[in-house]
Amino acid sequence: MRSPMQILADSAVIAVVGASRDPGKAAHRVPLEMQRHGWRIIPVNPTVDELFGEKAYPALADIPHPVDLVDVFRPARDAVDVVRQAVAIGAPAVWLQLGIFSDEARRIAEEAGLDYVEDKCLIVERAAAGLTRRG
Repeated sequence: MRSPMQILADSAVIAVVGASRDPGKAAHRVPLEMQRHGWRIIPVNPTVDELFGEKAYPALADIPHPVDLVDVFRPARDAVDVVRQAVAIGAPAVWLQLGIFSDEARRIAEEAGLDYVEDKCLIVERAAAGLTRRG
């Protein structure tokens, strides 16, 4: 299992499930901040066509290219299904944002060999590690 820092260092493309168009929500601010630091953000939200200048997709299975990390901004009860979808698309890692825990999602990810992080914020971990993908 890679550490959260190693997962971020190894990832270039992050699919954000539950990405929000509302600038007041963490599900908008966090992906935007990651994008500003050089990660490609792929929004997964069935109610929008585009976010952060990227095409949005209704589900992980609709993304036509590989992703390095699936970041989850959905309630814990939805995390299990999101992790199953991440396994199905071959994502190497899943990250549940701050305040999101799921023993079942963890079990599914670990059984499938995915790196798994829960209850951590991408931008906090990125800043603590001093990571950026900008040249």
